[in-house]
Amino acid sequence: MTIPEITIRKCETLEEMQACFSLHQEVWSFSDAELVPVRLFVVANKIGGQVIGAFEGATLVGFALAFPGWRNGHAYLHSQMLAVRKQYRNRGLGRLLKLAQRDDAVARGFQLMEWTFDPLEIKNAYLNIEKLGAIARRYNANQYGTTSSPLQGGLPSDRLVAEWWLQSRRVEAVLRGASRPVFESIRRITVPAEIYEWKAAASTRDRAVAVQKRNRADIENAFAGGLSILGYDRDDHGNGHFLLGAWDESLIH
Repeated sequence: MTIPEITIRKCETLEEMQACFSLHQEVWSFSDAELVPVRLFVVANKIGGQVIGAFEGATLVGFALAFPGWRNGHAYLHSQMLAVRKQYRNRGLGRLLKLAQRDDAVARGFQLMEWTFDPLEIKNAYLNIEKLGAIARRYNANQYGTTSSPLQGGLPSDRLVAEWWLQSRRVEAVLRGASRPVFESIRRITVPAEIYEWKAAASTRDRAVAVQKRNRADIENAFAGGLSILGYDRDDHGNGHFLLGAWDESLIH
């Protein structure tokens, strides 16, 4: 998929790093203390990470930021942030940025990219699991504390860790438009479509908190029992459903 008027390329100049910072500030509305400073965009670019931008002409309309990491004796890339300006959303731009990250990572010999995502964000979970082929088997409760971003709705910043095994059969099948590998769904954990409304209003926020607590316990228990998130579906009412199955080493090969 391409978007004719958009160019995806690496950000190189200080001005482009400053544009990424400004877009980061615009999208998340963080307090100053929670913003990723310009210098970290610059550093990521110089130490083997990624700062990849989406440009309409000379104007930055989206970016992806990643840092190199190390776990279990292997290097990987941690994608810290992906942002798209509001009027450019729902056009596949986020997926294009992820694919650009993958192309660069594979060209440099990386096998794995990870990032974290909010388990209550239905659309994003569907993109990560079904459209990109990521899996999840780690849950970080309240990873950043209670943040100032209105997107969080005052809830604890729980995060799932997406593992994107870049050249696995699963990922390559999904990216070429085939169905992800079939698996036996042992557990199904639901995120109600109303979660966004519940988070946004003080009068209903306790409902969102209850869903978060219930799902946190269910997912952590499932992971402890050897299950992983291998699928995600959405029903006709807009509810999201994590589909969990048994871990299989073939998922990363």
